[in-house]
Amino acid sequence: MERIEVDLHERGNAAVLRLPPRRFPGVLIQGDSLSVLREDIELVRAALRAGDLVAAREWADHFGAQLDGLLGHYVAVLDRDGITLPFVRPSPPPGPAATDAPDRAGDGG
Repeated sequence: MERIEVDLHERGNAAVLRLPPRRFPGVLIQGDSLSVLREDIELVRAALRAGDLVAAREWADHFGAQLDGLLGHYVAVLDRDGITLPFVRPSPPPGPAATDAPDRAGDGG
């Protein structure tokens, strides 16, 4: 393990920080949150394997909404701190944002 100083732009479950010598900040996702993201994408895969396109779309929409939230948080923090984005500013996601997870019944979890 190595201890270093970092530029902390935002604390929290998705902390935004810049590690030297990187030019742009990144997002630190806590391990439990990363595990949930992995679990949700596996639910998309399982639904696709089962041929359940409705469930696959619902889980994909939920997963996309989670990623949209992380990216939106990142963009807001960089905007607030006057840092140019390291990518083209994303357009708002189409349609209503999926915020609740689909029903997990029948997914084995």
